[in-house]
Amino acid sequence: MLPEDDYKKIAKRLGREPTEVEQGCFLNLWSEHCSYRSSSSILKTFTTTGERVIIGPGDDAAIVRLEDGWVMAIGMESHNHPSYVDPYNGAATGVGGIVRDIISMGARPIALMDPLYFGPLDNEKNRYLFEHVIMGIAGYGNCIGVPVVRGEAYFHESFSGNPLVNVVCVGLAREDKIVTAIAQKAGNKLVLMGSSTGRDGMGGASFASRDLSEESESEERHSVQIGDPFAEKLVMEATLEAIDKGLVLACRDLGAAGLVGASSEMAANGELGAYIIADNVHLRDESLTPFEIMISESQERMVLEVEPGNVDKVLAIADKYDLKANLIGELTQKTQYVVEYKGEIVADMPILFLCGGAPTSELDFIPPGIERNAEKPPVPGDIKDTILKLLARPNIASKEWVYRQYDHEVQVRTVIKPGMDAGVLRIIDDTQGLALSCGCNPAHVEADPYNGGAGTVIENAMNLAAVGARPIALVDCLNFGNPERSEIFYQFKQASLGLGDAARKLKTPVVGGNVSFYNESDEFGSAIAPTPSIGMVGWVRDLGTIPAGTFRHTDETVILVGDTKDELGASEYYSMLGLDNNGVTPGLPENIDTVIDTLIRAVESGLITAAHDISNGGLAVTLCEMVEQIGAEIDITGICARDDDALFSESYGRMVITTSEPEEVLDMMSGIDCTVLGKTSGNGLSIKTRNSNLNLSKDEIEDARNSLSRLMMD
Repeated sequence: MLPEDDYKKIAKRLGREPTEVEQGCFLNLWSEHCSYRSSSSILKTFTTTGERVIIGPGDDAAIVRLEDGWVMAIGMESHNHPSYVDPYNGAATGVGGIVRDIISMGARPIALMDPLYFGPLDNEKNRYLFEHVIMGIAGYGNCIGVPVVRGEAYFHESFSGNPLVNVVCVGLAREDKIVTAIAQKAGNKLVLMGSSTGRDGMGGASFASRDLSEESESEERHSVQIGDPFAEKLVMEATLEAIDKGLVLACRDLGAAGLVGASSEMAANGELGAYIIADNVHLRDESLTPFEIMISESQERMVLEVEPGNVDKVLAIADKYDLKANLIGELTQKTQYVVEYKGEIVADMPILFLCGGAPTSELDFIPPGIERNAEKPPVPGDIKDTILKLLARPNIASKEWVYRQYDHEVQVRTVIKPGMDAGVLRIIDDTQGLALSCGCNPAHVEADPYNGGAGTVIENAMNLAAVGARPIALVDCLNFGNPERSEIFYQFKQASLGLGDAARKLKTPVVGGNVSFYNESDEFGSAIAPTPSIGMVGWVRDLGTIPAGTFRHTDETVILVGDTKDELGASEYYSMLGLDNNGVTPGLPENIDTVIDTLIRAVESGLITAAHDISNGGLAVTLCEMVEQIGAEIDITGICARDDDALFSESYGRMVITTSEPEEVLDMMSGIDCTVLGKTSGNGLSIKTRNSNLNLSKDEIEDARNSLSRLMMD
């Protein structure tokens, strides 16, 4: 049902009561999910332009210039509520939707990333959701031949009852083949191509703008789309062929709000109207009403703007791929959105009002008022045991159980596989490529929204720096609770401002994204921890200089780059101790841009043999993760005043590197905090602390890190 104020505004503009079809159109296009009515004022603070940006926010995907006439398409979306109601299909169609966004720009999808957030795995339902979401992503991505090269799996109590499934897709195109979702000319025809329209995904956009209740699993199942990856593959090839032949002037994926969303927004973007004949839409069930035809979010469908003389050519391409396609309407000079069904006009709305008239406002906000406890616990008596327990925690343990289900080598571009700081794809002449990173730390954001939002950008940029990649663009998925609650809107505003400021500091434009509000659970009486997840892409000038992520050679110098501070607040270590509200949280290093730029130049020099960013769990976890065939002898006594600060602080902007040329590397790092930690040797990890010498064998480290795989395979 339309909110009363919206209904009155619509009736006043139309000069009459809206029809049932019109109400469905406005309900979905004016939803928070489609109109950003509560968030638009904050999103406008992002810097969205740059020397490489060709198309920024507002289209199905952003377009960023690479080299030699190549461009990258990138987009990020959420499919949170559907993935709780039906985890397999919710996650699968989340992949399908963002892939079609890339295709609609004329780009071939080449990579996926999936930042995922769930409740604790000691709960059987959370394990079920986790398992079936992974199955959905793998089942869809593997079938369409797009590799999943990077991801995140994060666990926190607040995601019980409302998991988050965010997906990033990256595509590749020639710059002269780009199409947009901006309609070009009145009189051109609209062709709907792809799967039949059914009752699945009914009102998905409005569903995404409501809290989840205990009854959602049964009552909202009709709002979840059912995906068909084999149809998606055919839609991909048919659309790209039609675009390559110059037959498509504009293109839009049928995602949120279905046919009305795709066709009306395309026309409105070109300041044109549209006349839709709903009878011509090919249906899975002939009993569908015009209301259902217009708002269904059935998957694997595209709407194309085609010149009248080229319609038969497009229909022939669809037939070649055994796809259904129909002429469903045309663009009009008069800026009205008109729907005809069985000879009657069932909707007639001012199109710019439909697509841009939703009321927007910045909501009230106040800080949550949670005070942090400055008291520090004693240093652990058994630091080795503490490290092994940290390594076994789901947020830190190896995610091999997840990514081994994905085909990450299809298309034969993958240089670095999942499990490292960043995924890397070769793009040009086997010498240059793209590096990809994604995710965020919800605990940091919950404790300090501004610095946590900034830290999201820093952490991903450090991941890229570890492979020598310069950030060129980022997309975001801003996941929060109900924005009508003032403390939630405060989290959203502060986290977004922090994210935007850090992106500007690193000269990285925010080129697209999504806002997902109302991530709350009536069943658990909870809201999610604020989760401004991002996908960041960097350009690698020389794939040959990328260092390993683990120790590779003996007798090399191990160096800690960056300043370690007493910043244990919101750390995984404090969470393990039950001290979630204790300690100082990580802040934004003033020289972070210099640190990242210097690290990239050091990697490009070819002198760095291994590099690993420090994040969850701190230095201790990073060192353990770098142990593979080779170990190291480490001395931390020169870092901080306490061993727990040195080992477990999650201060931003730090990395462990190894080199056989320490003097030259340290000279390159002049002006940046650096500490020589020791040498690579043996096959385990030896750590000298103030009070003891710790020895962790390779087997002990591997056993702890494999805890998640053991849990999910039991």
